[in-house]
Amino acid sequence: MEKQEWLTYFQKEAEIPFTGWDFSYLTRTGRMKESPLSWNYTSIVLKQMKGSTSMLDMGTGGGEVLSLLQPFPERTFATEGYPPNVTVARNRLEPLGVTVVEADGEDPLPFPDHSLDLVINRHESYVPSELHRMIASDGLFITQQVGGQDNLELNRLLDAPISDLYAHWNLNYAVDELKQAGFTILDQKEEMGFTRYYDIGAIIYYVKAIEWQILDFTVERYAEELLALHKRIESEGYVDIPIHRFFLIAQP
Repeated sequence: MEKQEWLTYFQKEAEIPFTGWDFSYLTRTGRMKESPLSWNYTSIVLKQMKGSTSMLDMGTGGGEVLSLLQPFPERTFATEGYPPNVTVARNRLEPLGVTVVEADGEDPLPFPDHSLDLVINRHESYVPSELHRMIASDGLFITQQVGGQDNLELNRLLDAPISDLYAHWNLNYAVDELKQAGFTILDQKEEMGFTRYYDIGAIIYYVKAIEWQILDFTVERYAEELLALHKRIESEGYVDIPIHRFFLIAQP
């Protein structure tokens, strides 16, 4: 193909709609696969949901994961701060009895003091003091977080700027913050894994969805770098991009 033909092909992947927090367009076809971690966030949450009467899912996205965790505690809430996702989450979760609140993880949250048995959080920001206020004394906070070293190889391969805004964000930093807020850490793990991409279209779709990774990303702006990466994947079969994850369980 000529360069312009490749650009047209790449642009089609960039224009495919992305809603909620659903990457099934890539994962169901196996075009993108994450290496397994030594823990499973969902299994940990399901175990702790037993006996809980109130639960909050912070940063629920479109409610994709939460909707799979039924049956829910008697009072179950979800927050989401990205306006387009709020509608998706409400349409999916409210028929299941979940109250969806439009709020970001760093906002003051409208829950009474010590009113929640369980707060779960997958890849959402949070304020330790606000968590300590909301969670009952025998309650739990369970979170899986994306660490500051996540996906940086994408920036390097595309010669894109790398922000140091989250460079500090790792397990030790999160543990120290929670301890200072009055939490006891019950469990913790941190790992570097990878996401494997089998074609350049999968990378384009992913980078467009996680728009904070490369703030100025467009196919046109990064055309030369995308073409070079495409040729590498064609030659080697795939490219692995390191990911950074950690999880912890804390109690007030």
